[in-house]
Amino acid sequence: MLEAGADPHGENSEHTTTGLNHRKLLMWAFLGSDCMFFGTLIGTYLVSKGRSLVGPYAVDVFDIPVTSVSTFVLLMSSMSMVLAYAALTRGSLKGFRIWIASTAIMGMTFLSFQVFEFYEFANHEVHFKCSTPISDLTEHERTFIDKCAGQDASHEVEEQHGLTPRTNLFGTTFFVLTGFHGAHVTLGVVWLLSLLFYSFRGGVTAKRNLDVDLAALYWHFVDVVWIVIFTVVYLFGVFPGF
Repeated sequence: MLEAGADPHGENSEHTTTGLNHRKLLMWAFLGSDCMFFGTLIGTYLVSKGRSLVGPYAVDVFDIPVTSVSTFVLLMSSMSMVLAYAALTRGSLKGFRIWIASTAIMGMTFLSFQVFEFYEFANHEVHFKCSTPISDLTEHERTFIDKCAGQDASHEVEEQHGLTPRTNLFGTTFFVLTGFHGAHVTLGVVWLLSLLFYSFRGGVTAKRNLDVDLAALYWHFVDVVWIVIFTVVYLFGVFPGF
């Protein structure tokens, strides 16, 4: 409730019994529910881990260096989001626009990496020479060893066997989890761009910064969720003893 004498029209003059602006409190409530949502998806992934009857598996398709680059880009976008909010509170609209645009660009770069990654997974190819020792082949590659029957040692096996949500249990849980995160990032990018354009119409100023504050909370949450996904899904998927 508003205290007596409070300005109901000023976003920064609202005083509530919780000490938080109503809109900010609602954002925290939303992020709390989203934590449970992603917690459920991650839990489902972990429970289903290792139960796929056919490949490809995480170790077959994951490219840790590429995903590490996209993760770094997303983490740097959190820093630029902080700089955007700091510039706005100092009254520097030019600085705000530069940093908010940088944040959106890095968000789109992360999404581009994710689209590329999904494409590569869907078009994954099994490729090995028949002379390769079985101990050096992955579990998924060994299922194609019969292609070497009657062939000389120099023969190369090339089979396209991509990963999609319908391929196996791993594919289903992986794409649902990372796909929903990608949707959150997409929403965040749209939100950031709308704030950028809104600033040219006088809707974003040093005194009217609540919209940017809420967007920053959402963006940092998306980044934190990705850190968890990258660690649990990617690193643990390729390095079981990590």
